[in-house]
Amino acid sequence: MKRIVIVGAAAAGLTAAETLRRRGWSDDLVLIGDESHPPYDRPPLSKQILTGAWEPERAILRSPQGLARLEADLRLGQRAAALDVPGRRVHLAEGVSIGFDALIIATGVTPRRLPGSDLAGVHVLRTLDDALALRAALLAGPDVVVVGAGFLGTEVAAAARTMGLEATLVEPEPVPVRQPFGDRIGALVAELHRDHGTRLRCGVPVTRLRSAGGRVTGVELGDGTTLPADIVVLTLGSTPATGWLTGSGLNLGNGVECDALCQAAPGIYAAGDVASWPNPHFGTRMRLEHRMNATEQAMAAAGNLLGDAAPFAPVPYFWTDQYDTRIQAYGIFPPDADLRIAYGTASDGQFTAAYGHHGRVVGVLGWNTPRQVRTLCRLVLERAPWTAFTATPAPRLAPVN
Repeated sequence: MKRIVIVGAAAAGLTAAETLRRRGWSDDLVLIGDESHPPYDRPPLSKQILTGAWEPERAILRSPQGLARLEADLRLGQRAAALDVPGRRVHLAEGVSIGFDALIIATGVTPRRLPGSDLAGVHVLRTLDDALALRAALLAGPDVVVVGAGFLGTEVAAAARTMGLEATLVEPEPVPVRQPFGDRIGALVAELHRDHGTRLRCGVPVTRLRSAGGRVTGVELGDGTTLPADIVVLTLGSTPATGWLTGSGLNLGNGVECDALCQAAPGIYAAGDVASWPNPHFGTRMRLEHRMNATEQAMAAAGNLLGDAAPFAPVPYFWTDQYDTRIQAYGIFPPDADLRIAYGTASDGQFTAAYGHHGRVVGVLGWNTPRQVRTLCRLVLERAPWTAFTATPAPRLAPVN
């Protein structure tokens, strides 16, 4: 094996490259990224970068000297267009092709958009350039409508309110963040936003965007009302960035489908947001768009490429910061899971909750309780019985009204 190519130069791709070097890979290493910026961290984009608390340079993951120490052929601003698996070549949009002996795919995801959303004033938020463009637009003091109340949408709405802007959050589900956490936690997130002045329109879909002269003017909802808007931010989730892999022969379901070793085909691995794999710890296939997973899976993929043969079986960890609240989560959160408060109360704004599913503790969520979350995450790691956890009385979250 003479050359390893990594496609994707964000956190997962960079971590894979550093892991390979740290593990002793000394031959050719090529790192390809479609953005011109050096690798940077994405979580600050919807928070510190958007509000201006950080300068963009603070999100950069490695200094020029740190990148130079990789001794890699770093190809920024170059987009992968196709993959030739039998020929072991990556074809770039510029017409160049690069041969490889082994490949790590770390191309991430692409934001979803609404039909007819190619309008001035409509933004998505995935890249550093997206964040800087949105921040520049927000500095004009517009009325902001955020469409989609998952983690990214609620963070953007919180950033807009922190900047003193009028913000409306639109979500077709009854409450924000319902998909990851369910109705009761979603209701608390809704209350948090209302307490900070965000207008919420939950339980109603978006019909279309209104415009005049090529610029967005409002968001029409399914109940017939229209929300005036100078700026619309679409946070509708993402799709795995696998278009360049069409026709490659790789299995492309919900991302690049890998085995438990993160291997998609002999000598070809995937890591980060784009990778789907069976997690042995939970006995289910998953694809995670979490910052910690990008690092952990990249390390696992690089190690397995070098011969570790170790199944990747993490307990997912992710977090969101909104206003003065940090929500941290370990594990998985099935929609039909039981939920029980282990510490504190929701009314005090500090509590830790556990989720039980099929007789086991599968998730722990902390609301401004970092110490308790760290303590209880062992229940998920140890697959603790749910009955043992519920043997003693504990306060419960109030039902959703």
